[in-house]
Amino acid sequence: MPRRLRRIISVTRVTRAARVLAAGGLTAAAVAAAPIAATPASADSGLRDVLVVGNAQAGTVSVIDGHTFANLGSINVIPDLNQRMFEIDINPVWLAGYQTVKAVEGGDRFVDDATISPDGRTLYVSRGNLDDVAAFDLATHAELWHTRLAGFHADHAALSPDGTRYVVSATTAQVAQVVDTADGAIIGSFPTGTYPHQNDFSADGAYIYNSSIGITSLPKSMEWAKGSFQLTKVDAHTLQVVQTWTLPHGIRPNEIAPDGHTFYADLSYLNGFVKYDLSTSKILNTVQMPYASGGATMKPDDYPKNSAHHGLALSGDGSKICDVGTIDDYTAIVATSNLTTAGTVTYPSGALPYWGQTSADGQYCFVSLSNRGEVSVVSFATATEVARVPVGAFPQRERVSQIASSVVGSLDPAAG
Repeated sequence: MPRRLRRIISVTRVTRAARVLAAGGLTAAAVAAAPIAATPASADSGLRDVLVVGNAQAGTVSVIDGHTFANLGSINVIPDLNQRMFEIDINPVWLAGYQTVKAVEGGDRFVDDATISPDGRTLYVSRGNLDDVAAFDLATHAELWHTRLAGFHADHAALSPDGTRYVVSATTAQVAQVVDTADGAIIGSFPTGTYPHQNDFSADGAYIYNSSIGITSLPKSMEWAKGSFQLTKVDAHTLQVVQTWTLPHGIRPNEIAPDGHTFYADLSYLNGFVKYDLSTSKILNTVQMPYASGGATMKPDDYPKNSAHHGLALSGDGSKICDVGTIDDYTAIVATSNLTTAGTVTYPSGALPYWGQTSADGQYCFVSLSNRGEVSVVSFATATEVARVPVGAFPQRERVSQIASSVVGSLDPAAG
């Protein structure tokens, strides 16, 4: 049944360092100084659970240990920036598109999404304003290939469970394109709603789910002109559309529950999230979360790209949902059984929490604090922050992956 891409729900041994973190709620400095124990996901495979964090402004990707929460280092994913900018500058169409997207984004966003291959040795990155996808060897940091997409912006991406296909939203072209990870060749595409955004594979790799946000540059008063807010289900082998669902507002971060039909989604302008039934195509509940002081005074047209709340993650057992309050500077842990709030973690004003991701063991929610260059680690069980990890400039997307233990030492020691 459909579930969130590559969620690894397994029983893992909690290391001593993880116990200390969970018990003490360590600071960023303490986490950065913590000893980095070898904690591979499997001693036989030589793979290690990690969180991959895309630092959008820095053009780097940080790698965080999935159990100790130590920052293992980073990799520069725009080593070819000068060459790519030269190619854009001499093409009037590309240049106009680049400048338009940069203005809408509020500056350069060089990393939109990133994840690691199943063997733990190759990093795939969708490079936002550069409108391309690139692959890097994690041992040498060499760029293996890069491929320009249609339109002018490379958005959210998803790696197939077998690691052979990388699906990326070509936002302004209103399609999702499928890239062969072996050589970067584009081998197909499928139609989406207006401004395709998030992509996810079902756990068995049979289906792709794509959601669209509509034209975010238009004001709320013109929501009728933003286009279609659509969830699209696609056969991953034929790339034929299987089913579509239309929601009333742009579909932001979303999750499909283990039952395969319960769909949770942040929506544009909604200070909370909805629970939706894919089998009946109906919203079951609209969960309106409380405004914090900053969010309460903001006008909807001042929300970052229409987002009030932007980040959802389900606990490993599906009993809790982590809802990221972007304009409210908090993360709330909500019970899925009755949609009541178990607890809230509050951040400094202007932190801009902007994404949520569940840890490999299902026990924690990782929240990117974009304006602070940090990742907050929140316990599903206690609804408290157990660690704060420094990364690079403007972290956004995070993905749970596995890295080969043999290449960890090749990472740049810089946090991001």
